[in-house]
Amino acid sequence: MPLVIFACCVLVVTTTILHYEVLRSLNTRLPTLRVPDRSKLVVVILAAFVAHAMEMAFYGATLYMLVQWLGVGSLTGSTSFSLANCLYFSAETYTSLGFGDLTPIGPVRLLAGVEALNGLLLIGWSASFTYISMERFWRPGAAP
Repeated sequence: MPLVIFACCVLVVTTTILHYEVLRSLNTRLPTLRVPDRSKLVVVILAAFVAHAMEMAFYGATLYMLVQWLGVGSLTGSTSFSLANCLYFSAETYTSLGFGDLTPIGPVRLLAGVEALNGLLLIGWSASFTYISMERFWRPGAAP
């Protein structure tokens, strides 16, 4: 269990720093980007999507390592254990979709709970940043 707690702490810090850096970079570079203002919102959405995808991949890879290499629990379901299934489970957990077709067993259950909370916070942060960007760049009457 201490290993899973450590992994959770590292992942929360890592994903928060990654997300902060992506949004900070967008905030700094968007005003100088030479594209129409409304197109800057597409950049915001794409950058946020890539950041979230990377964060999910971090969680999925960590789950895979904890189970496959360190034997800290398992991931069970209708399919066999694989990195692809860990990434899928991470995506459904991070987004709080939770189909329930894969289930963590043992100490790695904590990782799933932390990922769901972390995903909720980071998705909310992206939504807030997108709203602020729309306020800034989506002006009535501006060219599309």
